[in-house]
Amino acid sequence: MGRYIIRRLFALIPVILVLTFIVFTILHLTPGDATTIILGSDYTPELGAKLKVQLGLDRSLPVQYFHYLANLMHGDFGMSYVTRAPVLDQLGVRLPNTAWIVVSAMVLCVSLGIPIGIRAATKPNSVFSQFAMVFGLMGVSMPIFWLGLLLILFFSVRLGWLPSSGLDQGLKSLILPSITLGFNYMANIMRTTRSSMMESIRQDFIRTARAKGVSEHDVIYDHALGNALMPTITIIGMNVGTLLGGVVLTETVFSIPGMGRLLVEAINQRDTPCVLGTLVVMAICVAVSNLIVDLIYAYMDPRIRAQFGAKVRKA
Repeated sequence: MGRYIIRRLFALIPVILVLTFIVFTILHLTPGDATTIILGSDYTPELGAKLKVQLGLDRSLPVQYFHYLANLMHGDFGMSYVTRAPVLDQLGVRLPNTAWIVVSAMVLCVSLGIPIGIRAATKPNSVFSQFAMVFGLMGVSMPIFWLGLLLILFFSVRLGWLPSSGLDQGLKSLILPSITLGFNYMANIMRTTRSSMMESIRQDFIRTARAKGVSEHDVIYDHALGNALMPTITIIGMNVGTLLGGVVLTETVFSIPGMGRLLVEAINQRDTPCVLGTLVVMAICVAVSNLIVDLIYAYMDPRIRAQFGAKVRKA
C-alpha cells in the first residue's frame, strides 16, 4: 500500500508539468502586458523595458518556462510581478481562508446530503421524497454567484443576521459562503445517495436479511448503506476539485481574501507566477483528495484492498 501511495504521488509530476505548460502558454498568448498593467498611468516605453528586464520577461518563452520549473523543483514558486513578494507567502496567507470555506462546505454537503438521500430512498413515494427531488433539481441548476447574491440580499441586507463579506466575524462569516458553495454539491450527494440506496435496497441480500427478522434500522444502516456509499464517496472525492473551482466565484461574491480571489486578481494583472502557484496548489489538493478516496475505497471494500496488494506485488 505504501508503494502504491508513492507511485500515485509521483504521478502528480506530469500533471503539474502539463498544467503549468498550458497555463504559462495561454497567459503569454493572452492580449495585454504585465508591465503596462503594473505601471498604469506611469507607463513609458523606457520604464516598461526596464521593468521587463527586472521581471525576466525580456527572455524567450521557453527560457522563462524552464526557469520557472527549475525554481519550482526547489520549492520556489517565484515572486509576484505586482507585489514583488514571494508567491508562497501569499498562498500561505490565502490558503487557510479557502480551506475553511471548502471544509465547511464539504461538512455541510455530507452531513445533510447523505441523511436526506437515505430518507428519500427508504420512503420513495412520500412527500419528503418528492420534496427532496425538487430540492436536488434546484441545487443542481442554481448558479453559485446567483445563490450567493440572493443570500446576501435576504440574510445580510434585509434581515441583518449575517455578514455579507469577509471573514472578520469568525464562524458566523462562514455560514453564507459555505451554503453558497456547498448547495449545488449537497444536491449531487443527495441524488447519488438516494439512487444508490434504492438500488441497494432491492438486492437479494436485503430481502434475505429482512426474512431473517433483522430490524429495518439494521437493514438500512448496517446492510444497505455500506454498499450504497461507494458511489457517494466517489462524488465526495470529485467534489473537492469542483469546490475549489466554485470557490473562485464564492470568494469573489463575498469579498473573501482566499486563493480563488487571488487567482482572479492575478489573471487580471497578468501575474503569471501567482496564477501558476495558485493552480499548482489546487492541483495538489485535488490529487491528494482523490488518493484519500482510493484509500477509503480500500478500507471499505476488501476486494479493492486485494487489488492494491496485487499492484504492489507486481511493482
